[in-house]
Amino acid sequence: MTGIVFLGGGRITSALLAGLRLHGDRSRIVVHDRNGHKLRALEKAFGVVPEPDLVAAVSQAKLLMIAVRPDGVREVLKNLKAAFPKLSDSKRRSACSLAAGIPLANLQRQLAVPWARAMPSPAARAGRGLTALTFYRSLRPDKRHQVRNFFGRVGPVLELPERRFDAFTVTYSASHGYHALAALARAAQKLGLDRKSAYVAAAHALADGILAWREGNESLEALLNEAATPNGIAATVMAEMDRAGYTASVERGLRAGVARTRKNATL
Repeated sequence: MTGIVFLGGGRITSALLAGLRLHGDRSRIVVHDRNGHKLRALEKAFGVVPEPDLVAAVSQAKLLMIAVRPDGVREVLKNLKAAFPKLSDSKRRSACSLAAGIPLANLQRQLAVPWARAMPSPAARAGRGLTALTFYRSLRPDKRHQVRNFFGRVGPVLELPERRFDAFTVTYSASHGYHALAALARAAQKLGLDRKSAYVAAAHALADGILAWREGNESLEALLNEAATPNGIAATVMAEMDRAGYTASVERGLRAGVARTRKNATL
């Protein structure tokens, strides 16, 4: 067995591989996928070992990364159940699910190996990913270390109780930043700013401001007070956005996301 094998060659696999290679990690990683064109693309871009045969792929794994959409997990686990009896050392393997919403207990019932769950971000592609982790109680300390170490190469790792995973999933997505950037830049263009300048200004407002908070010692409240003086322009803008339902709409969106995530729970 060589180490880590990805079952699924989609977007999150590509993002994690890009982050690893950016980090300078040249370790041998095997990827299994039914789509040959995905395997060829990953082999060319990241030097992975493509393996179209599931049994051959699993035979090389100490840690299986289940990197498919939630609605594809059932089929993957069904195929793994069929593959495991063909392996003489199947008990030495563990698995990590990257699928949102599916609890460890459900995964364990479907495939009796020690499990972890991970919520990695596509921002891992640039080495700025954030990954939440939670572990099934039977996962050994050395296996937990392997999982933490893997995701730690593409950004910070946060270990959470599983009951908090859904809230994390709907909050940490980089889509919030992209969505806010697009909305802010569009509004600026409607006020007469050219497209390039609108995006420069909006990106500074979001990215540079948040980076200053993360890397500095000032509290968020202090920075808000500094940026938005009473009765000033920024304060006027924020007050009007709140009156229009900005805070309520964010909460409503997150609650809808949690409801959608929980639909994935049953395998």
